[in-house]
Amino acid sequence: MRIFRPRALTRRPRVTVVIPHYNYGRYLPVAVESVLGQDGVDVDIIIVDDTSTDGSLEVARRLAAGDDRIALVEHEVNLRHIRTYNDGLSRATGDYVVLLSADDALTPGSLARSAALLEAHPEVGLVYGAVEWFHGELPPVADARVWWQTWAGEQWLRRIVHRGRNSIVNPEVVMRRSVYERTGGYDVDFPHAADMYMWLQAATFSGIGFVGGPRQAYYRDHGENMHSTDFAGATDDMTQVRDVYERFFASDGAGLPRADRWRETARRSVAREALLRSALLESTGAPRSASADLRAFARTTYPRAVGSAAWRWSGLASDKKGSFDSPRLVRVVESTRWKIRSRRQAAVGL
Repeated sequence: MRIFRPRALTRRPRVTVVIPHYNYGRYLPVAVESVLGQDGVDVDIIIVDDTSTDGSLEVARRLAAGDDRIALVEHEVNLRHIRTYNDGLSRATGDYVVLLSADDALTPGSLARSAALLEAHPEVGLVYGAVEWFHGELPPVADARVWWQTWAGEQWLRRIVHRGRNSIVNPEVVMRRSVYERTGGYDVDFPHAADMYMWLQAATFSGIGFVGGPRQAYYRDHGENMHSTDFAGATDDMTQVRDVYERFFASDGAGLPRADRWRETARRSVAREALLRSALLESTGAPRSASADLRAFARTTYPRAVGSAAWRWSGLASDKKGSFDSPRLVRVVESTRWKIRSRRQAAVGL
């Protein structure tokens, strides 16, 4: 890992921003405006409408007609999100590419900040930063001093296997188009974790960069994200994270010097993450089946998780017979843990 002072751009690179779109016409103008208002880079936008059914296509058509930097692709049949991502990105011609969901947005100047890092460090193929979570209208983003952090690909992978989760949201990512093409695109086998698989792939042949300081993108929180306390579908999502690691270390990452050790570390980390999520679910009064499923998943993923500190902690969350309020203790500790995790990730990227 290395820390750098940022350098200014010496040219105007072109960034293609792909905006997949399905029934999000109410959000699309904000996303498009956030791209067209970027300074320091030349931008073009590819909106890919996946057969919207609520009139949103007309919104996309009006936007495309109003600016020649916007191209609109209209699907005749619904391809669903992964194939829609790949369709749009396959049409990109910029030096760098961004996948921006229609309900998200870029913060002012974010593309220039990321492009400057990529221009200054040709060994880096993927750059990300912190995101601003929001509801409703876009909030103001505080000014902050910009700094850069880079990792060699293997350094970043070594850290990410200890996380047991995806440490990148998505709209804040800027990739070299050549790196995206080399990954082969988003994998349809992982509808909930295809982005994570791509990040791992990219790290096998390129460095990873992080723009520290200001937020790089806005992420709209619909209350259905993995961080929320209801954790709807958490076991399915954790299963995909586990399967991403398994596929990666059986294919793209198989030749890494520590592949077997890292695969074992990933299994342990995923199991621990599932147990921590189980503890929070249990302590917040969610259905017992949800937390039980996560514990069963942890046991299957990494049998030695049984009896570990995380295993005992997740069990404490359901202990209502003790001499003190165990579920409340777990709830307070886990709430604090998630806040600290969120701040750390925003600060240093991991």
